[in-house]
Amino acid sequence: MKNKLVVIAILSMLTLNMSAQDNWRPIFNGKNLKGWTKMNGTADYKVKDGVITGTSKSDTPNTFLVYNEDLSDFILEFDFKVDDGLNSGVLFRSESNPEYRNGRVHGYQYEIDPSARAWSGGVYDEGREGWLYSIICPASKSAFRNGEWNHARIEAVGNRIRTWLNGVPCANLLDDKSSHGFIALQVHAIYDPAMEGKQISWKNIRVCTDNVEQELWACSAGAEEINRMKNVLSDKEKAEGWELLWDGKTTEGWRGSRMSTFPDKGWVIEDGTLKVLEAEGNRYSSGGDIVTVNKYRNFELKVDFKITEAANSGIKYALDDRFLGCEFQILDDNKHPDAKAGVNGNRKLGSLYDMIPAPADKHYREGFNTALIKVNGNHIEHWLNGVKVLEYERNNDMWQALVNYSKYRTSPHFGSPAESHILLQDHGDEVWFRNLKIKQLP
Repeated sequence: MKNKLVVIAILSMLTLNMSAQDNWRPIFNGKNLKGWTKMNGTADYKVKDGVITGTSKSDTPNTFLVYNEDLSDFILEFDFKVDDGLNSGVLFRSESNPEYRNGRVHGYQYEIDPSARAWSGGVYDEGREGWLYSIICPASKSAFRNGEWNHARIEAVGNRIRTWLNGVPCANLLDDKSSHGFIALQVHAIYDPAMEGKQISWKNIRVCTDNVEQELWACSAGAEEINRMKNVLSDKEKAEGWELLWDGKTTEGWRGSRMSTFPDKGWVIEDGTLKVLEAEGNRYSSGGDIVTVNKYRNFELKVDFKITEAANSGIKYALDDRFLGCEFQILDDNKHPDAKAGVNGNRKLGSLYDMIPAPADKHYREGFNTALIKVNGNHIEHWLNGVKVLEYERNNDMWQALVNYSKYRTSPHFGSPAESHILLQDHGDEVWFRNLKIKQLP
């Protein structure tokens, strides 16, 4: 009887394993490029010994080898090997439409990055918003094996995208820009003739589109969740106590800094963003700063922001009655003249404006960036895109010395209020804000 039970158990395990394997199918036959189409560029793709190899070429834009099937929820696995110095990636839920940039391939991309930056496994929004999830976790950054075959995994189910590299979790992203699209292998454009002839290779490309939920890997704390859906809290954020500071649709909860209502000019709500319009004339002719109706004491504040060229703005907290207070500086460090003012860069992006500089090598990206401000009593931190850029203690002798050496030296008790409104600055430049979220602390 015992032997019979063992046999039954083994047969059950084999049946389950075969059933799981049946959920997967190869999308590359190992022999030729049947079912694939080259788009946008003229780089070469060839098949040999079960491997697709793309070769970089001068004077061509990014080239994509597109798998001719539209996929929505799926798991994709593949092996890749890339020559040192050649950036590449695998696109998914991607599109090419004549009405969008003349057919430019665009969509999510699993990054392949052999450089010292080590962002392999991150998620880039090719042809649209740029970086959505860059790699910060040390374990994820060290997962890539240079000069060797690497194994990649992408889970795209609903609005959640998760990635792994050689079994190490890399990205955990919530985003709703694309719900379906094609898979494409990228050979990136090159701008240095010495890079011509560099190669990227793929093999063992397979996809699971049936019973996807059965095949999902367990969640891991190794990749922090980033929620880039517009003005929506994830289940995790709700459980952690986050609240929306702006609903994404109305002006409720906000007013002009020196008025009882929201400004009737200078600000617009556009596609889920609060947009500061460029001032006509000088900055003081615009709508002016806006503040929360409520005051806050101890909190963590997250704000996504995007700036135009040479723009200046900021997020202020610990405000006095004149709405002077500590500022997370938002600035185009390369084009705005204020970047060269102040002392040691203390007016650049992420800095405590005119007081404490953020590092020169801070983690900035094109498109939307995320500011995080943590206020817990007198301890305050500034974070940019998941990386802490500075921290300080206020209301002590060192703090007073900083104030005395700044433009606020004539403002009594600058930055000292324990409770205040939160302010978004209108500096007369076009800037976007979205995903304003706050977690109040004890």
